[in-house]
Amino acid sequence: MMRVSEPNKPEAPEPGHPVQAHAAFAQVARGYYTPIVALFTATLIISNICATKGVQFFTDQSVKIGPVELLPISTDGAFFLFPLAYILGDVLSEIYGFRSARRAIYYGFAVLLLTVVCFKIAIELPAAGFYENQDAFRTVIGSTPQLVAAGLAGYFVGEMLNSATLVLIKERTKEKHLWARLIGSTVVGEFGDTLIFCSIAATAIGIDSWSQFVNYVIVGFLWKTLAEILVLPITYRVIAWLKKNEPTYAPRKEPALQS
Repeated sequence: MMRVSEPNKPEAPEPGHPVQAHAAFAQVARGYYTPIVALFTATLIISNICATKGVQFFTDQSVKIGPVELLPISTDGAFFLFPLAYILGDVLSEIYGFRSARRAIYYGFAVLLLTVVCFKIAIELPAAGFYENQDAFRTVIGSTPQLVAAGLAGYFVGEMLNSATLVLIKERTKEKHLWARLIGSTVVGEFGDTLIFCSIAATAIGIDSWSQFVNYVIVGFLWKTLAEILVLPITYRVIAWLKKNEPTYAPRKEPALQS
């Protein structure tokens, strides 16, 4: 005789599995690391798009000292934003250590690659008949392989140098002399980033002379370094707040570059 199951009777749990009152979900890691990494990554994406535009100030003047062109000032469209990425990199390195900062750098690198691939696909998709901005769209986000390589190489090397330098200095100074490791890491990281990026990207954004190249490197390096120095009071406050509110902030047992 066929047995009819009762419609409102809950199913019996499988052997070896406990009864669950609710659906299962993984826990999101607490703390401030995730939002800082999110802002860090967003800054990188926006900066690399803005950097495709060449910018000049004081174009009606020409001042040179030897091969160095002081005026006009040549830079790119991300000059006002990119320093924020290094400030966030300093915060990550100071609070969470080299391993966590390195992980954020890897995340940023992967997202930048994904951004480039998505832009390439979007450009190659057939434009609708009513869409009249295909050429402008291609011009704005269609970065050449040269600029892509410049941005990725400069970012990766610069951020790694920045983070490693800060952590090494902190291993010696502990909680003292925060200004020294912030400025020291900025000088090393920004110089490596600027030199590599400018060396690869200069001709792609229209720089066609040695004097313009030297100007581009010097201006980019000095501006980014000066910008971080100017916002040191804000960086100090952010770091102090995080040290106070991150419950796991404490001395580590392993060496700094392995933390």
